[in-house]
Amino acid sequence: MAVGSVNNSSAFTAYSNYASSSTKLGQSMNRLSTGQKNSMDDGAGVGISERMRAQARGTAMARQNVENSISALQTADSWMQRANDMLARMKELSIEAQDATMTDTDLTNINAEFTALGEEVNKVVTDRAKFNGKNLLDGSFSAATQVGADTGQTITVKVTNLTSVGTDVDALNVLSAGAAGSAMAALDTAIDTVSKTRAESGGLQSRLDNTRAGLLTYEDNIRAAESKIRDIDMARESSEMMKQNILSQVGTSILAQANQQTQSVLKLVG
Repeated sequence: MAVGSVNNSSAFTAYSNYASSSTKLGQSMNRLSTGQKNSMDDGAGVGISERMRAQARGTAMARQNVENSISALQTADSWMQRANDMLARMKELSIEAQDATMTDTDLTNINAEFTALGEEVNKVVTDRAKFNGKNLLDGSFSAATQVGADTGQTITVKVTNLTSVGTDVDALNVLSAGAAGSAMAALDTAIDTVSKTRAESGGLQSRLDNTRAGLLTYEDNIRAAESKIRDIDMARESSEMMKQNILSQVGTSILAQANQQTQSVLKLVG
């Protein structure tokens, strides 16, 4: 008796189930290896996730911009503190020069320190005070800094021009009581100017520090939200992988048995 064909529906069903389980097992293993869903799992979610990731990365970079600006302002303030210290010493010397007991030699000696300090104040505001190669106190440090991940989120970071302070005090002397009196008044103005600039800089630092704190909170929140969309449930996915692994093994066994049944039938009719 010849057998033209044998339609083994049991083996075909077993193979279909086995193939499905193997595919799902592979997908589950892929998700577990990355810890995340892919576009096939949730295309819309992945699109939202990528946009949120870009926003989080942009926010992190904006926070770095803010931190750099704060560092620059702190550096400027350190130099202004030096200028304040020297101006205060110059005022002391101008007062000392107005002592009626001072001789011309005394005044010359006092003036030597006084003029040296004036020259250094001038150098500080025009050349020495720098951050990343940029002058801080000569009026050139003024630019909009991007402080957010969206267009238009900027803060202008600047320090008031103090070159006039340096120029004015560098021209003073205390070689006479009259000159010392004039120097004293000019130094009061210079001290007030530097102090006002430091107050403005401090206010700007405070604003930037609050911005930095806000950016950090926003970044944390957006990363957490993105994680909820993109990350898989590890416990649930592990259970799913175990399930599909068992089904795949069972499918292999059943497929083998179905094929054996076919061979048995062929032997009987052969």
